[in-house]
Amino acid sequence: MKTASKIRSYHAQSLPIAMTVAGSDSGGGAGVQADLLTFCDLKVFGTSAITCLTAQNPDEVAAIEAMSSTFVLQQINQIKNYFTLSALKTGMLFDVDIIMVVANFLQEHREISSVIDPVMVATSGDELLRPEAVQAIKKALLPAATIITPNLDEVKVLLGKRPTDRKSILLAAENLVNSYQSAALVKGGHMEGDEIVDILYETDGTVTEFNCKRIKGINTHGSGCTLSAAIAAELAKGNQLSSAVGAAHAYLQRAMNSPRHLQDQIFIGH
Repeated sequence: MKTASKIRSYHAQSLPIAMTVAGSDSGGGAGVQADLLTFCDLKVFGTSAITCLTAQNPDEVAAIEAMSSTFVLQQINQIKNYFTLSALKTGMLFDVDIIMVVANFLQEHREISSVIDPVMVATSGDELLRPEAVQAIKKALLPAATIITPNLDEVKVLLGKRPTDRKSILLAAENLVNSYQSAALVKGGHMEGDEIVDILYETDGTVTEFNCKRIKGINTHGSGCTLSAAIAAELAKGNQLSSAVGAAHAYLQRAMNSPRHLQDQIFIGH
């Protein structure tokens, strides 16, 4: 007779496996919590390596407690040693030591598709990355990625200039690919106006543009986490990159068009 734990393990192994390496959001709207919700919604078994604990809600981050890089690596290795891991996504990595642990793991396991969301600042404006860690992201982490998914503010940190229109978003995506030899999805949601454009630039030069209308009146806290987790989920299923990004983009739009009402706030749904 199978035990409950063995039954759970059987069901977990029958699904594609993805991992999030990110911080915990105590408010539940972003970070590991949002990633795992997204994995589950997209029929992928989600595992996690927590990099930081945060005391936060959608309005502010009050405190951050970082895990040691050794403990982060132990979490990652325990997952890799047991599961057949198909995709990994990152969120808040916080410091140099954690970034290097993740970068080295990805360099050693190129068979695992990786989605790097270079989280630097929360939607609330609070910093989620130590300043000295930016160079580690540039030199070690981004070149190990299958795809990177920066918003416009993160593009400014990575390239020195913030895109302001479709043409400059396209140029930024091309520059990121040339700089890091990884595909890049530059997200235009932080640009002014009712029209949003995201541009995927692949390493072979293929360009795919995703356009949508801005949805007003909802709290978009966690939208970047949701999108990158959805891309990882689709890659874990075996989809090609452009198809994975397209499916993830459509998933995020469905979520934003069907938000959850929590008290007087309207949040992205899952």
